[in-house]
Amino acid sequence: MRLTKSIWQTYKENPSDAVIPSHQLMMRAGLIQKSAAGIYNYLPFAYRSIRKIEQIVREEMDHIGSQEIHMSVVTPGELWQESGRWDKMGGEMLKFKDKGNRDLCISPTNEEVVTDIFRGSVKSYKQLPQSLYQINTKFRDEIRPRFGLMRGREFTMKDAYSFHMDKACLDKVYDDFYEAYEKTLKRINLEYIIVEADGGAMADGDAKTHEFQVVADSGEDLVIYSESGYAANMEKAETKRVNVDYGKDTESLTKVATPNMATIEDVCNFLKVPQTHSLKSLMYKSIIGEVEKVVLVLLLGDDKLNELKLKNYLSAEHIVPLTDGELFSLKIPKGFIGPIGLSADISIIYDKHVELDASYTIGAMELDQHYAGFVPSRDGGKSAHVDLRMSRSGDQTIDGKGVVEEKRGIEVGHIFQLGDKYTKALGSKVLDQNGKTISPLMGCYGIGITRIMAAAIEQHHDENGIIWPKAIAPYDIYFALIGKSEEIYNTGDEIYEDMKKSGFDVVYDDRKQGPGFKFKDSDLLGLPLRVVLGERDFKVTGELEIVVRKTGEKIKVKREDLAAKLKELYKVIK
Repeated sequence: MRLTKSIWQTYKENPSDAVIPSHQLMMRAGLIQKSAAGIYNYLPFAYRSIRKIEQIVREEMDHIGSQEIHMSVVTPGELWQESGRWDKMGGEMLKFKDKGNRDLCISPTNEEVVTDIFRGSVKSYKQLPQSLYQINTKFRDEIRPRFGLMRGREFTMKDAYSFHMDKACLDKVYDDFYEAYEKTLKRINLEYIIVEADGGAMADGDAKTHEFQVVADSGEDLVIYSESGYAANMEKAETKRVNVDYGKDTESLTKVATPNMATIEDVCNFLKVPQTHSLKSLMYKSIIGEVEKVVLVLLLGDDKLNELKLKNYLSAEHIVPLTDGELFSLKIPKGFIGPIGLSADISIIYDKHVELDASYTIGAMELDQHYAGFVPSRDGGKSAHVDLRMSRSGDQTIDGKGVVEEKRGIEVGHIFQLGDKYTKALGSKVLDQNGKTISPLMGCYGIGITRIMAAAIEQHHDENGIIWPKAIAPYDIYFALIGKSEEIYNTGDEIYEDMKKSGFDVVYDDRKQGPGFKFKDSDLLGLPLRVVLGERDFKVTGELEIVVRKTGEKIKVKREDLAAKLKELYKVIK
């Protein structure tokens, strides 16, 4: 591609709303153009990269026997009403009515549609398993779209779905997709971690679900990782604390004045005890349908609550902390909360790392008062004892074989076992070997195409710009011509054609600009190799310069040796 014939435009300054490197660099390097909040147009360079990512994903899907289809972006509301998700999906679903007053939506996901396709086509166990995938546009009406393509409203995604007679078959295909996602990320040369995840409203109970996280400092997700092999999303992680200093004074329960000390830090500093000698008391409300229930959660003073664990333990649809007004109406003093004197209809839950026979400081349910010497097994009454804390660096794995650390990641893929949730809801049945009708089990497998592009840039860039992984680089070579004469431009045209004939995709910077301008644009765009034809040096030595973007290595080469050297270098670039 000749830049004199392109619409490419680069920018020196970062957009005011771009706070992470991928968003900044994609805007500055002329890859995307903002159309509306969270909605972007993909310009030529970005779209070439997207197509390469799609092709890698498509090849890996085809390799495991998944069949490509293309589902409509606009889907009928009646399917979502049939599954029960029309109202449950909430504000992320963009809904509207057509001229016939029929409900429609822009698909945020496609379980309903693919199940409708399946139930109209498959009637017997002899036709199972089935696996279908598409690469298509999705829309989720994020309240706060941010980070460019990382958290946009419109995006490109590969979503796949599988159907099975039994769990063994589902497990086999699930493993196939697991391996296909690994191969995809390896081919793109991304550092990644596969973590155990929570399926939320998607997965069926305790069924398998994993996230594929690309490691990046700017990642929204926090993952717990150990060299021993354990990895989990922070929301799902289960680890154990080590070397906890528990309070040993279990002789008496004593009320202590703690004026204006409503935080763990203030109380423990005042009493000159470590925070593990105190309990953090948190009041939450669980919501299941129309039923609301208040619970008291107690953790070691320096631990944080994992709200997802609490939500799952309570089997709640939602959990929310009590507001100051709600605490006031229940006559519970904020900052001085504890289990003694609590209303009998409020459940008490201790985190499992609270040693029930140890001694703690807790709120006394009176303003400016705490209890010292509180022993849960002696003074706490009826309670539950479950894992509720947020894991953190320095914890041990549950098996005690490793120490975990925290890493930031970008979720680019998520796979679920759905069970029969959607086939039952939509009445999809097949005949089994005995002639009886059953609802098949399903799997769901998503990978973000445009998010992979953004994640690759987050992981592969420097202060000068993008450093594209070879497999998804828009082009292979940035060819910069530095000179003014008609003769050198004619030579540049010939070399450009020679490189294309040698099998390279080449961006030819034939613009009437100086070397500094072109080299900055070259580094910003970040193609794997740069070839420089400088008029002055070429006339003297007959040489061109090759620059490897990732390392900055510079190699001088004769024109007749250029193609061979480029092939040699390109072969080892990742």
